[in-house]
Amino acid sequence: MPEEIADVLRVERRPGGVVVLTLNDPSRRNAMSDAMTAAWTAAMDGLRADRDVRCVVLTGAGSAFSSGGDLPWLADANAVPVPALRDRMLAFYRTWLAIRDLEVPTIAAVNGHAVGAGLCLALACDLRYAAAGAKLLAPFTALGLHPGMAATWLLPEVAGLPLAREMLLAGRVVTGTEAERHGLVNRAVEDGKVLDEALAVADRVAAQAPIATRLTKVALAGGGHPDQESALRWESLAQPVTMASKDMLEGLAAQRERRGPRFTGE
Repeated sequence: MPEEIADVLRVERRPGGVVVLTLNDPSRRNAMSDAMTAAWTAAMDGLRADRDVRCVVLTGAGSAFSSGGDLPWLADANAVPVPALRDRMLAFYRTWLAIRDLEVPTIAAVNGHAVGAGLCLALACDLRYAAAGAKLLAPFTALGLHPGMAATWLLPEVAGLPLAREMLLAGRVVTGTEAERHGLVNRAVEDGKVLDEALAVADRVAAQAPIATRLTKVALAGGGHPDQESALRWESLAQPVTMASKDMLEGLAAQRERRGPRFTGE
């Protein structure tokens, strides 16, 4: 059943350890307001402490995923000293990008437009599925702003420098279908069905062994290991951890008995 952290953020806990977060301010295209940011902080704290969570899906209510930062606030920011602005923006970025630090896999269901910081929020997730007609854009410089929310890291990391440069310097708008071709999203889905697709993937993720899944997410963080030797050193430590788990014995038994495994995270 849905759990309301605040009116602007819905949290739904589904069977199997899947949690759905819905940005819920459709009249403002799910802009990242102070109220939503506070609700997001509470949600991240709750998810970090919940050992039953196995996968998190993030989406937006209405026609947009998120329009990004709360633009009316920017007009007033012009009179604030730079050091104070720096502290506020850094706190804002770190709060929203905390989804990247969750131990469990995260999936963005980009149901509509993802703009600026909203796009970066989707990029911070491990997997992304977008409505074919959604528009993804980072119009920072068109507003007279340097990119923020780690856009200059996340866009190149996910899609490579050529597309990142075109989006950040030339203001290119990318549809969900185009985003799939560039690797910006894992898959483009028929409009209106993106959440169903993301939930189907989330169910598959949640069905895997939790310890192995969490360790694999760590291994892939930041684009993976810098070289093969680093990967081998990590795997020679992480794989024995899973070998000592009850989940490995369950996985082997399930394969032998030709049934689905019932992993407990032990």
